[in-house]
Amino acid sequence: MDIIKILQEELSVGRGQVEAAVQLIDEGNTIPFIARYRKEATGSLDDEVLRNLDERLRYLRNLEERKEQVLASIREQEKLTPELEKQILEATVLVTVEDLYRPFKPKRRTRATIAKEKGLEPLADLFMLQMLKTSAEEAAEEYVNEEKGVASAQEAIDGAKDILAERVSDNAEYRTYIRNATMNQGILQSSAKDEKAESVYEMYYQYEETIKKTAGHRVLAINRGEKEKILTVKVLAPVEQILRYLEKKVITRDNPNTVQILREVIEDSYNRLIGPAIEREVRNELTEKAEDGAIRVFGKNLEQLLMQPPIVGRVVLGWDPAFRTGCKLAVVDETGKVLDTIVIYPTAPQNKVAEAKAILKKMIKKYNISLISVGNGTASRESEAIIVELLKEIPEQVQYIIVNEAGASVYSASKLATEEFPNFDVGQRSAVSIARRLQDPLSELVKIDPKSIGVGQYQHDMNQKHLSEALQGVVEDSVNKVGVDLNTASASLLEYISGISKAIAKNIVSYREENGAFTSRRELLKVPKLGPKAYEQCAGFMRIQNGKNPLDGTSVHPETYDAAKQLLVKLGYEASQLSHGGLVGISKKVVDYKKLAAELEIGEITLRDIVKELEKPARDPRDEMPKPILRTDVLDMKDLQPGMVLKGTVRNVIDFGAFVDIGVHQDGLVHISQISEKFIKHPLEAVSVGDIVEVKVISVDVAKKRIALTMKL
Repeated sequence: MDIIKILQEELSVGRGQVEAAVQLIDEGNTIPFIARYRKEATGSLDDEVLRNLDERLRYLRNLEERKEQVLASIREQEKLTPELEKQILEATVLVTVEDLYRPFKPKRRTRATIAKEKGLEPLADLFMLQMLKTSAEEAAEEYVNEEKGVASAQEAIDGAKDILAERVSDNAEYRTYIRNATMNQGILQSSAKDEKAESVYEMYYQYEETIKKTAGHRVLAINRGEKEKILTVKVLAPVEQILRYLEKKVITRDNPNTVQILREVIEDSYNRLIGPAIEREVRNELTEKAEDGAIRVFGKNLEQLLMQPPIVGRVVLGWDPAFRTGCKLAVVDETGKVLDTIVIYPTAPQNKVAEAKAILKKMIKKYNISLISVGNGTASRESEAIIVELLKEIPEQVQYIIVNEAGASVYSASKLATEEFPNFDVGQRSAVSIARRLQDPLSELVKIDPKSIGVGQYQHDMNQKHLSEALQGVVEDSVNKVGVDLNTASASLLEYISGISKAIAKNIVSYREENGAFTSRRELLKVPKLGPKAYEQCAGFMRIQNGKNPLDGTSVHPETYDAAKQLLVKLGYEASQLSHGGLVGISKKVVDYKKLAAELEIGEITLRDIVKELEKPARDPRDEMPKPILRTDVLDMKDLQPGMVLKGTVRNVIDFGAFVDIGVHQDGLVHISQISEKFIKHPLEAVSVGDIVEVKVISVDVAKKRIALTMKL
């Protein structure tokens, strides 16, 4: 099997690009490093394509490994024919290899193996020849043997039938046909175990849909309903068609002595052996596809959330709302340093509103707070109402924003938060996290297990290993796109940098604490366990502001410093000018990139990247993302009227629509049919988490807390 060719066709890229990417991966380079600093080799493949390539490469290599194991096992049994070997070697999916291996797989004791031990295989062969001149009973008489445990002719026939049923079941060609027929014409059916029970699965109480058309989110919902013992789920295969197919394949002669026996063999083989196995396979395949789709959506949403633009230069009050235990507040300065924490009780049951307002007014004055970040959890509505009242009573210009606090409680109870704030309780840590999420969402959110940042659907029902790997990749790509300040980044942020492990990240922070700030990238090589390979992978993503070498503050990789310095000299600049915010207009000075790249002995793509970077050093890709909506007034669900047009923030995107925060406590749903005038297959084609969108209210159901919105204005 030509793995490179398969990858080339699947990803629609050149053979050379695939070969280069595979070689770079095999040499131990990370995906962010290859995507950013090896564009010449891969023809500028981006991180998304490279991750897909990496995943498929592993699958195809595992497939090759499995083929070798299967071939070795069959060879050992001396049953490998040239034709079978060819079929195994040409298989492109694991399931085909397993189908072909099935007849040779060492089996636990089955009805067929027991029948073989009783010496009934020749009788089975006789039936299969379909040339019997006498009745089956007469033929079976010869095989009656009390010692071997065959007491009658009927028992001999039954044993022979068991052997044949297993043979039919083990046939790879039959299985492939049955699997395809079930996938293409089968129906997924679910029903309620108790029709009268109320649950969120009511739409699946009497549900049928062709397997081909079942959407991923419905598969995951049905799976969960089954797991919670509310639904019974079945796959209805086109049984008549399958049995007719098997009869055509198995019954090759119209022999009156064997036709009926073979019909019974086929029915038993399908009902007892093939059908249940194929149903499991089909359900597994549906689940895998649904999970892959959901993981992709989760990844896209997570990326948008991580790449939200930071709100810089403001003192922020983080507000973790609650009822009984009070609202926890934390003030953080422009750099994220905690200045103060306190608990106030403006909500029920205490309702100490006046006292809370007095405390807040003092804090706003004392610390010059200009922004309040409120978590969207319990008592968020009530807190918001108090904040809006307060803002009307004070002369200072203060705005507020409701932030998604998903994962804040997970973080605040974690070992990491305990290390960061040993003297704070869980509530205080949570308030700090809510404040910092506005100042630098990426730095704060990397401290939380990606699965706990609620921007997916059914994340707890999925293959957790697969989900973790995919989300780790998303965080890694986001962190490396932005880069980190080597002298301020936390260990939890550093460990996502290309080439940096958890242990090395801790070592970098320890080195910084012992020796003071890094003054050059080269100094990284003094960090324990950080060798030349790790340095090559990470250096370009680490920034040092005001260091010895101005290039250390850019994303130019140290391996191209010589070329960058020569370039500056050629164009009449000095490296020190970089410190004043970049060399504006440098790109206009380069007339012929191809010629200049040859002179500098670097690739043309690399040269273009260097020029772009020198023009705007360490530019933040998040600056291009929509800024969050800051508020000074409050809306209530009761204030909403159909026809109202509002601005909102997309909070979550799922298969059937998008949830939009329009400033009331409940996010509204824009169904996929209401997102765009043109047909879209998935909401992600039109919207992303963090987008600011204009929506119109279609309907409001206060009792069920449901708001229906449309983006078709």
